[in-house]
Amino acid sequence: MIKFNLIMNKHIRYIFLLRTGIIGVLLTLVSLPSLQGESSYEYEELRRFPAKEAKQAVAVDKKFFYAISNHAIGKYDKATGERVAGWECPEGEPLIHLNSGVVLKGKLYCAHSNYSGVPMTGSIEIWDTRTMKHIGSHSFGIYSGSTTWVDFYEGHWYVAFAHYGNRAAEPNRDSSWTNLVKFDKDWNRKEGWVFPAAILEKFGVYSSSGGIFDKEGLLYVTGHDPKEIWVLKIPQAGSILEFIDTIPVNNPGQGIAWDPSEQDIFYAIYKSNREIIVSRLEKK
Repeated sequence: MIKFNLIMNKHIRYIFLLRTGIIGVLLTLVSLPSLQGESSYEYEELRRFPAKEAKQAVAVDKKFFYAISNHAIGKYDKATGERVAGWECPEGEPLIHLNSGVVLKGKLYCAHSNYSGVPMTGSIEIWDTRTMKHIGSHSFGIYSGSTTWVDFYEGHWYVAFAHYGNRAAEPNRDSSWTNLVKFDKDWNRKEGWVFPAAILEKFGVYSSSGGIFDKEGLLYVTGHDPKEIWVLKIPQAGSILEFIDTIPVNNPGQGIAWDPSEQDIFYAIYKSNREIIVSRLEKK
């Protein structure tokens, strides 16, 4: 019975220990061996492209990739890496901090927040990928945290709302408040989940910067700095995402994207180098 209670309460206990600084006790009590074991995925970097906007994330469609910065987006040819178009606004006029994006039917949807402002606000911003004109916005206002990534899977939107333990922290909150929310097509909230304790420890004072679903419904999540992708899944019961695997990669966190025209190919950024990294990721 004691062992059962330890497992069931590990997320709540982590929140308490994180706030009181007793991380070592947590790792001893509820460490997950699979975090340190060999990954069940094979990873191979294929090529890199320079992109001056590669500061927050990258999105991809059949012919182009879109390098995303705080308030600028560059459109690049996938084959050559040539910059063919772009969009930019002055900081805060009207956008402050763009994050991860996804391309759907000729539209680029980007998560946007007022990071590092408090209280946190967020929105989903929309561009026409052909003209690179900003064509729409869905504002959450003050909702559930800082909007960091968005994806669309099986008819629903999934949006991550981050919390931090740094200068962007809201009073009495830290990264353990980071949550994933499922919406219908009209942005009505359907469900929500938090991240498992082992992943919260990886976040540190930051949070989840990127997330994408695969065709099987597995969720691939990045942090801010770790050169890892964490594989999660929606739980059958409860409110905590289920941890599956850790994949060592060459990109330090930030926003990632699948290539819709090539199976198992994904794009990431190397923020400090202003580079787009194209890699292959597949199960062994």
